[in-house]
Amino acid sequence: MTATKGEFFNPAKLSSRDKAEVTDHTARAIIAAEASARDKKTEKLRALRLQQAAEESEASPTPAKKRRSTAKVAKRRS
Repeated sequence: MTATKGEFFNPAKLSSRDKAEVTDHTARAIIAAEASARDKKTEKLRALRLQQAAEESEASPTPAKKRRSTAKVAKRRS
């Protein structure tokens, strides 16, 4: 099968309105795909973060804080 000029080039001219609609449709499709991918990634990371936090809280309870002894304040010589 040989390639012909008609297969690669559209002989009919598109109006500027049609070109704008095609461009708009393509841009909106790309933006929607990116938003969908971003939402999926956010949900995945949120689930991993919650899972990690649950594992950490079960694995090691927080140790009691040690109280610091009150430091003696040295008097300045005047």
